[in-house]
Amino acid sequence: MSRWVTVLLSLIVVSGCAAYASKQLDSVFGSASPENRDQVVSQQEADFYHQQVKPILDSRCVSCHACYDAPCQLKLTASAGIERGGSKDLVYDGTRLLAATPSRLFIDGKTTDEWREKGFHPVLNERGQSPAANLEGSLLYRAIALRQQQGDFKQTVLGDEYDFSLARDQQCVSIEEYDQFEQDYPNWGMPYGLPQLTDAEYDVLTRWLANGGKMPAPAPLTQALQEQVDLWESRLNGDSLKDQLVARYIYEHLYLYSMYLDEGEKFRFRLVRSSTPPGKPIDRIATRRPYDDPGVDRVYYRLWLDPEVKVQKNHIPMRLDDARYQRWQSFFYGMDYQVTSLPSYQPEVATNPFMAFREIPPYARYRFLLDHAQKTIMAFIKGPVCRGQVAVNVINEQFWVYFLDPEIAYNNTSADFLENQAEDLEMPAVESSNTLSIASWVMFSEQQKSYLSAKAKLIKQDINEQIALDLNLIWDGDGNNQNAALTIFRHFDNASVVRGMVGQHPKTAWVIDYPLLERIHYLLVAGFDVYGNVGHQLVTRLYMDFLRMEGEMNFLMLLPKQDRERIRQYWYRDANQIIKDYIFSDYIKVGVQSDIQYKSSDRQAELYEMLRSKLAAILDHGYDLTQSKLAQADVNALLSLQQVRGGGIQYLPNLVTVLVTRQGEPLEVLSLIHNKAHANISSLLDEASTRLPQEDGVTLAKGVLGDYPNALMQVEESELQNWVKQIATLKTRQDYVALLNTFGIRRTHPNFWQVSDAIARLNKQDRPRESGILDFNRLENR
Repeated sequence: MSRWVTVLLSLIVVSGCAAYASKQLDSVFGSASPENRDQVVSQQEADFYHQQVKPILDSRCVSCHACYDAPCQLKLTASAGIERGGSKDLVYDGTRLLAATPSRLFIDGKTTDEWREKGFHPVLNERGQSPAANLEGSLLYRAIALRQQQGDFKQTVLGDEYDFSLARDQQCVSIEEYDQFEQDYPNWGMPYGLPQLTDAEYDVLTRWLANGGKMPAPAPLTQALQEQVDLWESRLNGDSLKDQLVARYIYEHLYLYSMYLDEGEKFRFRLVRSSTPPGKPIDRIATRRPYDDPGVDRVYYRLWLDPEVKVQKNHIPMRLDDARYQRWQSFFYGMDYQVTSLPSYQPEVATNPFMAFREIPPYARYRFLLDHAQKTIMAFIKGPVCRGQVAVNVINEQFWVYFLDPEIAYNNTSADFLENQAEDLEMPAVESSNTLSIASWVMFSEQQKSYLSAKAKLIKQDINEQIALDLNLIWDGDGNNQNAALTIFRHFDNASVVRGMVGQHPKTAWVIDYPLLERIHYLLVAGFDVYGNVGHQLVTRLYMDFLRMEGEMNFLMLLPKQDRERIRQYWYRDANQIIKDYIFSDYIKVGVQSDIQYKSSDRQAELYEMLRSKLAAILDHGYDLTQSKLAQADVNALLSLQQVRGGGIQYLPNLVTVLVTRQGEPLEVLSLIHNKAHANISSLLDEASTRLPQEDGVTLAKGVLGDYPNALMQVEESELQNWVKQIATLKTRQDYVALLNTFGIRRTHPNFWQVSDAIARLNKQDRPRESGILDFNRLENR
């Protein structure tokens, strides 16, 4: 009781101090209002912002202030985010019992006044405008000034006065509360827990903020680009029922993507729903999910110019060109079918794509998703579920993904099958964002059992009558599409998906068919609500268990019938008996022998190599070490590290981004990925109990693989083999500290920003369109 009394008294004192500070500021600088800010920006001020200010914000601030996990919801990725300011409300809250009100930048508020009404406080001065007032009344200035006062770090590893955990208590103070904040947290200036800005950078931001923090409007589109926008908007807004249904399907799958209409990187677009037709200003329809009732008679799909800087963790690039449009035309209009009515937006229909889009042939839908399969899966990693262990602890650390060939799998029989199974393919979003998890899980479990039992019967029938159970079932990318083989890595509380068969043979693999691919999207992207309650998030996680097991089962069918249960038992060692009863029950077994002829005793490894051979023409080798600038001896040493298991590897971070230098000059970037082993991954809340550190391994990749590095290292080319040796011989936690002492670029390292900038430059050179600003919220402090 005394603890809560203390907390209550503290809140009263803080609020009282804030009220007093507000009166003091009001008496000196006038009352606060967004209207006080000078919106007139001269060409000189615009040039100063673009050429000097914005590069500092992008390279020093955005690494922590982007996406939904930006501290205090302060997004510095666009001027609108800076004008919006910060909030004390959390987006990621795994304990809330009721869904929260969304607060998405550009969607849930259109003016600064609206954001103030929603509880966001300014970070720029909104009182009387003068150099003194603009600095004294700016949270941005006070934060960087506080960090400058602290000066250089005096210790290698920062102390307990810092909290770098993702679940830390955020101090989201307003300008009225900042005097007290400075006394309570004198080391919490910005950049938080990182080296201070240089004098030149600090001077630029100070001059900008003293002048009112003026930010110009986005540059207008060129005439050529505007013509491309007009063309695509006309393509997406045909009047026929088929046109409207196809456009709705496209939108619900691509609304998170960054659309490019030319070769440049300057202009990116988002596909949005608008109540206004092409040719008129966009009036964006703000709904919790992309398929919620828009509340208008006719929805128009528009290309909205995205003003945010490119951040890698939520960037899903797609080029819209004539070649892609022709493929979409062939998918959706190359088959003879009629659309007799448009589906409703009622939850029982809109949340279930097998009901909403039943009149579009499954073959066409699957072809559309396969065309950009990496992005289809990437959306669940880079979408709203971009943070949280519970969101991704449903997948293994590294696994390969293949796809069922649409030419073999999707005929009239399969279309009728999906029509009959539509109700059993319901997903958690049907219950909105407020869900009671246990009761829901039981219902979805029974529906999944029914679906898999029916699927097993269909497979037995088709294989016995017309289809061979062999490698012809696997899509080969039509000989030119690199999306046919993917690698997914989990990095504890986030993940990556890349094209190709990257790394060593994984423990598990998936084969994905159309119903599975569609459900992954509607479960973790379209249907996932980051503002939902704890029940919604838990049921989403539990349902994903079903989908993982289904993908694994599809892969196991390619192996001899007598091997399947043994391998599955190995994948689910020590699993809960309820999980085992589900996995090994008869209704998900397909008792048909594989038609693949095996020659070795390790048939899983042999299958991997047969798949590699089958897909050789389309495999992406962009992450292969052999594509790097390194000498062959160094490449061989790095590859040898992938054979090491156990030992001190358990002490490595989840993801290390390594800058390789040649005589001090940046040469190459490598990614060291820690693949943590588990007896099984069916545990929801006690993952540590399933860990098998003696089976841990690593994957080495060329370039930046992963968006959230946990550690940065710099290794001189001549020291690479020594670096490999030190990692291979790690035994203790102190051995890892010694590795950091030699090669680590810790948070406190004086060269931190130089190394970070070099990694960013090489990343952009390596993958110009895919790359973006990395996230530093998960950098370790050890």
